[in-house]
Amino acid sequence: MTTIATPIDSKALAALDDKLSKRFIELDPSGYFLIYIDADAGLLCAKHFSNTINEKGLACDPETGKPLSVRGKNVRQETQVFTGRTAKELCMKIFEDKDNPCPITYLDHAAYLGREFVRAEIALINGTEYVQD
Repeated sequence: MTTIATPIDSKALAALDDKLSKRFIELDPSGYFLIYIDADAGLLCAKHFSNTINEKGLACDPETGKPLSVRGKNVRQETQVFTGRTAKELCMKIFEDKDNPCPITYLDHAAYLGREFVRAEIALINGTEYVQD
């Protein structure tokens, strides 16, 4: 049986992805991650930071109670740093470590991290810049 592939409309997929990125997301009360690549070491890295969520749904610094800025620099100490050579290895360290509880409480947060780790892995492999979505 011969299958004729339908051409993929990359512009339509990009528009859908952009639209979905603008949806409301309830923030994980267990914290957030900053993801980056250490190209020299060949590693994907994820720093975890704790936060609290206020009555308006904003992520706040647990020490000061002040909302965290999404722009500019927040100088905060991470609670943990995770590294891996692949997205799968990084996910296993975060989600499957029997000695440390998983710092994620929302499934949509876990799914987002998985997608971002794959994007970071592709950038690492291709030697391109990675910018967290």
